[in-house]
Amino acid sequence: MGKKEKDKKEKPLDKMTATELRKYALELGEISGVHGMNKEELIAAIKKVKGIVDEGKKVVKPVNVRELKLKLKELRATRQEAREAGASRKELEILRRRINRLKKRTRKAA
Repeated sequence: MGKKEKDKKEKPLDKMTATELRKYALELGEISGVHGMNKEELIAAIKKVKGIVDEGKKVVKPVNVRELKLKLKELRATRQEAREAGASRKELEILRRRINRLKKRTRKAA
């Protein structure tokens, strides 16, 4: 039994579930708003508290659905303004494709 307990403590953060990460973050006590965070946010917060810096690994910016949805909202407003201003069909088509791509990225990220 001692070995299993030891393995659980040494489990890498990336392999832990969101529930395990929340419990671990609560044990640390320095992180607030744990229950409202998703897995990527929890990992980043725990690494920040522990002072862990990822070196040697590719730095892949995690896709944040909230940021994507804000961009979507801005693009829709821009498209509406362009329609009212009488923009060309080509400009409207470009905006439509950008919105479409962002919607696909939000679905993949969820």
